[in-house]
Amino acid sequence: MRIHPGKDDLEELTAAWTGERFGSGRPRVPDDVLASLRQATTEEAWGHLFQAGYVRQFAGGWRETHPGTVVVGRAVTAQFLPHRPDLDDVVVAAGAREGHHDADKQNSWVIETLENGDIMVVDIFGKIVEGTVVGDNLGTAVASRTGVGAVIDGGIRDLQGLSELPGGVNIFHRDVDPTPIRGVTLAGINIPIRIGGVTVLPGDVVLGTPTGVAVIPAHLAAAVAATSEDTRVRDVFGKQRLSERRYTSAQIDVQTWADDIETDFQQWREEQNS
Repeated sequence: MRIHPGKDDLEELTAAWTGERFGSGRPRVPDDVLASLRQATTEEAWGHLFQAGYVRQFAGGWRETHPGTVVVGRAVTAQFLPHRPDLDDVVVAAGAREGHHDADKQNSWVIETLENGDIMVVDIFGKIVEGTVVGDNLGTAVASRTGVGAVIDGGIRDLQGLSELPGGVNIFHRDVDPTPIRGVTLAGINIPIRIGGVTVLPGDVVLGTPTGVAVIPAHLAAAVAATSEDTRVRDVFGKQRLSERRYTSAQIDVQTWADDIETDFQQWREEQNS
């Protein structure tokens, strides 16, 4: 057994991505694409993904350590299962072979792999009591390593301390409990996991907003960013023309504008860029 998949395994798992990769084989979506996606809304991202056939890419119903803070990062995934002694023995031995020697701190194994621009995404089967993946100490480690945060389909503890982490970081979670994490075993890092009704692969781009969490496959991230930017520009134009009473809401609030409105938009866009 391996805790971390081999490089070849990760490349096969994420074969749709043809760009740069980390040494581990995980897709490395460029920083400029991540920066562009920070301006995107959940609805913009979801709309493009839906049209591309990815119809199960949104999970809602979260609490946040920093409500309203939008985060974007490259997914480092992890899955925990209910503790079973024989499985845990195998995991502890495999972890030791891969350099993880704290058998009772398997959540820390995940954090040790994080890099700047990552977001830790953890499936702990919605467990809250004794499912607290991070408190303020480990949360500080996540924040300092990633500058982004985490998505935890389970619990956290020390919310007061976590809420004081520096700006720009946000940890999406299901609920809070004072108990420490126990009664679980790490099944793997950078493997396919489930968050709500969404399958998450390592290297996916996670967009966390006040609406919820959108998971963007790495190979679609640049296209989602471009589409979102176009949508934002069209929104500015549409609202301006509505305020000017040039068009009615029925004319603007449609998927495809009439030819004369599209022509007007293209001319307006050229003027804005000149």
